[in-house]
Amino acid sequence: MPSLEPQTVPTSRLTTHVWAGGPQDGRPVLLVHGNLVSGGWWRDVATLLPADTRVLAPDLRGFGRTESAPVDATRGLGDLCDDLHALLEAVGWTGRDDVVAAGWSMGGGVLQQHLLLHPGDLAGVVLVAPLSPYGFGGTRGEDGEPCTDDAAGTGGGGASPAFVASVRSGDRGGEDPNSARAVHRAFFGAGDRADEVDEDLLVDEMLRVALGEDHYPGDSTTSEHWPGFAPGTRGILNAMSPRWYDASGIVDVEPKPPVTWVHGTADQVVGDASMFDLATLGQLGAVPGWPGADVMPPQPMAAQTRAVLRRYAAAGGTTREVPLDGVGHGIPLAAPQAVADEIAALLR
Repeated sequence: MPSLEPQTVPTSRLTTHVWAGGPQDGRPVLLVHGNLVSGGWWRDVATLLPADTRVLAPDLRGFGRTESAPVDATRGLGDLCDDLHALLEAVGWTGRDDVVAAGWSMGGGVLQQHLLLHPGDLAGVVLVAPLSPYGFGGTRGEDGEPCTDDAAGTGGGGASPAFVASVRSGDRGGEDPNSARAVHRAFFGAGDRADEVDEDLLVDEMLRVALGEDHYPGDSTTSEHWPGFAPGTRGILNAMSPRWYDASGIVDVEPKPPVTWVHGTADQVVGDASMFDLATLGQLGAVPGWPGADVMPPQPMAAQTRAVLRRYAAAGGTTREVPLDGVGHGIPLAAPQAVADEIAALLR
């Protein structure tokens, strides 16, 4: 049962901070975190993995203690994928057929694009409440049809200015509903396990996120479509916009590692009615001027993931869906045993 300790790994692209644990010659497991957090959020999952696993949970660029290199959003999450590939090269994990990776939320989106950019790196993938293969917001239907020609309502312009200001001020408290602690508790906390996690450490990790147009949330442009903005070309939220991100091509990738999809039925962040999707907020009246479901419906994120994975299976891949009843978005904290079990099932 590896416990994670911080270390620094120089790579060909940037200096990466990694939470690492387990024997050096153990079975390799790569854990990829989501937006606004760090590799430290995988600690509870790591301690539940078999004792003979070697775990690496890197902080992605602009998060945690890793170098705050800029994000070129026009590559989707490609910068982060290439960083991971460089990390695998640095530790000798490329050119082998036994690396299992789990990615949570944005990290799930990174792993989907990684399959496209670096096929053969991964022998098994666990997607935990992952970004839709069609990005975040701005699409309709299971096939990810764009709602507008400029992906209006997605990207850096959708971030809460109050949240960004709170993070910039270093607010560690929970009284302000826009604070990192309050947002964590409301949307991706530990649920019934809240008393079992080190919330202070988690909040401290959130406050390490790099802010600005090159990082979080990114830049933005104006749009003639509701709600009046469209994604820019820089920063992490734009990298997840459907204008730049589309990993649905995994259905054609070779080789096809087995993919397990773990998701919570009470997820308010990634689901068919996400509370971070401007269309959902417009439908609820929280954002004025919503043009209606025929123009900008809430993105069916879970339905899109399910449809792409069905096509992946039909094309010769192996997939498994694991719904967690009543669990929200913070699955690595709220249900670490379920995640660890699915990772262990793919280990060789």
